[in-house]
Amino acid sequence: MRIESIPFGTTDWSAVEPTHHAGETGAATWRTRQFGEIRVRMVEYGPGYLADHWCQKGHILFCLQGELTTELADGRTFVLTPGMSYQVADGAEPHRSRTSDAGATLFVVD
Repeated sequence: MRIESIPFGTTDWSAVEPTHHAGETGAATWRTRQFGEIRVRMVEYGPGYLADHWCQKGHILFCLQGELTTELADGRTFVLTPGMSYQVADGAEPHRSRTSDAGATLFVVD
Protein backbone atom coordinates (compact mmCIF):
# COMPACT_ATOMS: atom_id res chain seq x y z
CA MET A 1 0.00 0.00 0.00
CA ARG A 2 1.22 3.45 -0.83
CA ILE A 3 -0.37 6.40 0.96
CA GLU A 4 -0.37 9.45 -1.28
CA SER A 5 -2.12 12.80 -1.63
CA ILE A 6 -3.63 12.86 1.85
CA PRO A 7 -2.90 16.07 3.74
CA PHE A 8 -2.48 15.97 7.49
CA GLY A 9 -5.80 15.82 9.27
CA THR A 10 -7.54 14.63 12.40
CA THR A 11 -10.79 12.72 12.81
CA ASP A 12 -13.34 13.11 15.58
CA TRP A 13 -14.93 9.68 15.19
CA SER A 14 -17.99 10.71 17.21
CA ALA A 15 -18.78 13.27 14.48
CA VAL A 16 -18.61 10.75 11.60
CA GLU A 17 -22.06 9.61 10.48
CA PRO A 18 -22.65 5.96 11.45
CA THR A 19 -23.94 3.30 9.08
CA HIS A 20 -25.53 0.09 10.32
CA HIS A 21 -24.73 -3.36 8.96
CA ALA A 22 -26.68 -6.46 9.91
CA GLY A 23 -24.80 -9.70 10.37
CA GLU A 24 -26.11 -13.24 10.21
CA THR A 25 -26.77 -12.49 13.87
CA GLY A 26 -26.35 -9.14 15.59
CA ALA A 27 -25.24 -5.93 13.91
CA ALA A 28 -22.26 -3.64 13.46
CA THR A 29 -22.00 0.13 13.31
CA TRP A 30 -19.35 1.61 11.03
CA ARG A 31 -17.99 5.15 11.05
CA THR A 32 -16.06 5.43 7.79
CA ARG A 33 -13.63 7.89 6.23
CA GLN A 34 -12.39 7.40 2.68
CA PHE A 35 -8.98 8.73 1.64
CA GLY A 36 -8.53 7.93 -2.05
CA GLU A 37 -8.38 4.13 -2.22
CA ILE A 38 -7.82 3.78 1.54
CA ARG A 39 -10.84 3.20 3.76
CA VAL A 40 -10.44 3.88 7.49
CA ARG A 41 -13.18 2.77 9.88
CA MET A 42 -14.13 2.70 13.53
CA VAL A 43 -16.34 -0.39 13.82
CA GLU A 44 -18.50 -1.30 16.79
CA TYR A 45 -19.69 -4.90 16.69
CA GLY A 46 -22.66 -5.50 18.94
CA PRO A 47 -23.01 -8.48 21.27
CA GLY A 48 -23.52 -11.79 19.48
CA TYR A 49 -22.48 -10.50 16.05
CA LEU A 50 -21.66 -13.05 13.33
CA ALA A 51 -20.68 -11.84 9.87
CA ASP A 52 -23.08 -12.82 7.10
CA HIS A 53 -20.27 -13.55 4.61
CA TRP A 54 -16.69 -14.74 4.26
CA CYS A 55 -14.58 -11.65 3.61
CA GLN A 56 -11.67 -11.74 1.17
CA LYS A 57 -10.65 -8.09 1.51
CA GLY A 58 -7.32 -7.26 3.05
CA HIS A 59 -7.34 -5.40 6.37
CA ILE A 60 -5.19 -4.12 9.15
CA LEU A 61 -7.34 -4.33 12.24
CA PHE A 62 -6.71 -3.17 15.83
CA CYS A 63 -8.94 -4.18 18.75
CA LEU A 64 -9.71 -1.26 21.05
CA GLN A 65 -12.35 -2.80 23.30
CA GLY A 66 -14.13 -6.10 23.88
CA GLU A 67 -13.27 -9.40 22.22
CA LEU A 68 -13.39 -10.38 18.56
CA THR A 69 -13.06 -13.92 17.25
CA THR A 70 -11.95 -14.23 13.64
CA GLU A 71 -12.51 -17.54 11.91
CA LEU A 72 -10.62 -18.49 8.75
CA ALA A 73 -12.29 -20.64 6.10
CA ASP A 74 -9.77 -23.42 6.85
CA GLY A 75 -11.18 -23.68 10.39
CA ARG A 76 -8.51 -21.81 12.36
CA THR A 77 -9.74 -19.21 14.85
CA PHE A 78 -8.02 -16.26 16.47
CA VAL A 79 -9.24 -14.20 19.41
CA LEU A 80 -8.35 -10.51 19.62
CA THR A 81 -8.55 -8.58 22.86
CA PRO A 82 -7.73 -4.90 23.45
CA GLY A 83 -4.25 -4.03 22.23
CA MET A 84 -4.08 -6.88 19.69
CA SER A 85 -4.24 -6.62 15.91
CA TYR A 86 -4.24 -8.73 12.78
CA GLN A 87 -3.36 -8.14 9.16
CA VAL A 88 -4.36 -10.09 6.06
CA ALA A 89 -3.86 -9.42 2.35
CA ASP A 90 -6.58 -9.12 -0.28
CA GLY A 91 -7.65 -12.60 -1.39
CA ALA A 92 -5.22 -14.33 0.99
CA GLU A 93 -7.48 -16.17 3.45
CA PRO A 94 -11.26 -15.86 3.63
CA HIS A 95 -12.28 -14.80 7.12
CA ARG A 96 -15.31 -13.79 9.14
CA SER A 97 -15.76 -12.21 12.53
CA ARG A 98 -17.96 -12.83 15.52
CA THR A 99 -18.29 -11.42 19.01
CA SER A 100 -19.36 -12.73 22.38
CA ASP A 101 -21.84 -11.02 24.66
CA ALA A 102 -19.38 -8.15 25.19
CA GLY A 103 -19.18 -7.00 21.55
CA ALA A 104 -16.02 -5.28 20.30
CA THR A 105 -14.73 -1.95 19.01
CA LEU A 106 -12.10 -2.02 16.25
CA PHE A 107 -10.04 0.39 14.20
CA VAL A 108 -9.74 -0.91 10.63
CA VAL A 109 -7.68 0.21 7.63
CA ASP A 110 -8.36 -1.39 4.25
